[in-house]
Amino acid sequence: MQKRLKTWHLIVFWLGFVCDTTGTGAMGILTGSLIQYNFHGLTGLLAILLMLFHAIWATIVVVKKDETMILKFHKLSFVVWLIWLVPMITGMILGSDV
Repeated sequence: MQKRLKTWHLIVFWLGFVCDTTGTGAMGILTGSLIQYNFHGLTGLLAILLMLFHAIWATIVVVKKDETMILKFHKLSFVVWLIWLVPMITGMILGSDV
């Protein structure tokens, strides 16, 4: 929404990654399997890997101070968020039997 990557966004991206990974790990412990080989499990793994890539890339962009990438970064963020929604919604609606 701000259309410009800011340093405080990095903190939010890294906290989001840590919290999502921790929550996913906790759910894996509860279900007895960290990775489920179904739609929910595979899209969840993809989402976490994308969140990691997203946070790393955001860090690189901010450190390099590349003004063009700073202004375009929100487009990548939107795509990552849309993909992240898939396992979140399927997990909420269908539970672990997805």
